[in-house]
Amino acid sequence: MSETERAAEAEPREVELKLTCAGADLTALAAHPRLQGAAMTEPEHLVSTYYDTPNRDLRAADLTLRVRAKDGRYIQTVKAGAGGVGLFDRAEWETEIAGETPEPAAWAGTAAEAVLKAVDTPVETLFSTIVRRREIPVLQADSRILVTLDEGRVESPAGDAPICEIELELQEGNPAELFQLAQALAETVPLRLSVHAKSAVGFGLIDGTGRNIVKAEPIDLPADATVGEVFRRVARACLRHLRLNETVFLEGGQPPEALHQIRVSLRRLRSALSLFAPMLAGDPRAAGFNDEIKRVTEPFGHARNLDVFLGHTLPDLIKARPEEAGLVGLRERAETARERAYDVVLTTLQSPQWRSLIIDFAGWIETGAWNAQPAAAERGQDFAARVLDKARGRLKKRGRGLKHLNPHTRHRARIAAKKLRYGAEFFASLYHKKKAQRRQGKFGDVLSDLQDHLGALNDLETARSMSEGLSGPPMPGSDDPGARDLLKAAAEARADLLDVKPFWR
Repeated sequence: MSETERAAEAEPREVELKLTCAGADLTALAAHPRLQGAAMTEPEHLVSTYYDTPNRDLRAADLTLRVRAKDGRYIQTVKAGAGGVGLFDRAEWETEIAGETPEPAAWAGTAAEAVLKAVDTPVETLFSTIVRRREIPVLQADSRILVTLDEGRVESPAGDAPICEIELELQEGNPAELFQLAQALAETVPLRLSVHAKSAVGFGLIDGTGRNIVKAEPIDLPADATVGEVFRRVARACLRHLRLNETVFLEGGQPPEALHQIRVSLRRLRSALSLFAPMLAGDPRAAGFNDEIKRVTEPFGHARNLDVFLGHTLPDLIKARPEEAGLVGLRERAETARERAYDVVLTTLQSPQWRSLIIDFAGWIETGAWNAQPAAAERGQDFAARVLDKARGRLKKRGRGLKHLNPHTRHRARIAAKKLRYGAEFFASLYHKKKAQRRQGKFGDVLSDLQDHLGALNDLETARSMSEGLSGPPMPGSDDPGARDLLKAAAEARADLLDVKPFWR
């Protein structure tokens, strides 16, 4: 266990699993057999007001400050960031205060104290949540869990947003039982892992980022992190990236960029399972998850290829060959094929099997057998150096003679480059020294160039096979002058990459 992990365990903590559903499903959930016979509380109305400085210093420190009105009492709470998706395991400090305005004496001794003392700026009201809450205590195996059903809204100067969520708070026992109960509840009600705390919904309203498509976020790692801690944070970040864009895809009209980011998150997730395979070797479920995620999401790639073909490759070709009538018919057939492909993606994401898989995977990240493996306690930097050396060596081998490789072998080199890039991004923050950070920048730039060139070549090859499958005219191949230029640029980028000193050494 790293010093960071030991320090976190010393703080008062809240451990809860958050899930979302529709309002009608929340009502149905109250009648679920697992929740019958328990002493459900009478509904109560909670009003919570959130505060920060004008410069959002608490938010920058991944903290929230709120005052909740309940039965004529006022509870001031400071919470640390959750650091994941679904399972919110975070430090929490609660103090009863005299009124609805935050009291500095009540945040003394919390993580907020140093932040607010340093800026010496009064806090201001940001937004409020108004919630109708019902609580149900449940026994799950040997664990005591408080099931909370919350329905209401976030109110802000920028507008409102609905709240409809289920919280499973661990009061005593094993966190694995939270996921077991979630799966039982999800058998009859469509539940999804929640990505946002209520405060995050409010911040999304006031800064306009509530339902935006998001790219992969940097992963913050302490230099002394163990391999297990690194893997958990990486896997959480990939799952968060997936769920954020899944929500945008399902609720925002299925934009192509959301599908693209879903695929990126899945590739990163499967790359993490591969890169951390030496540490996960003692847990047989790791390979099973990798295979199942690959199987279930295979159609996503076809839909994305059609997006690229219709959005970039084909328009460029129509512009270059305006007299070729067959291209118009090809576009119509490709659009029809894309509609069918998107139907498959939508059916997958809306299926109970998909929702169950994601909840199951999230539970494995937090409580799987791999957590107890001796290999998980190894120093993260030592593990990362070995993994990155191996990934770099694989790219060096597979990319040898790049200009003369056939498309299949060149694709294997592209996958090796992608896995090296993901690994470099996963482990980057383990290396805090300035020299390592300078090398990271150069390494990342050259590797990005190599990926771009190989990706463009792959798009050409995909367009060629796609046109053949749709009975379209011939597409440019590897002998096309543009393809030859890309091959030359890719070979040069590979040579430049091998000249860059590894930042992990």
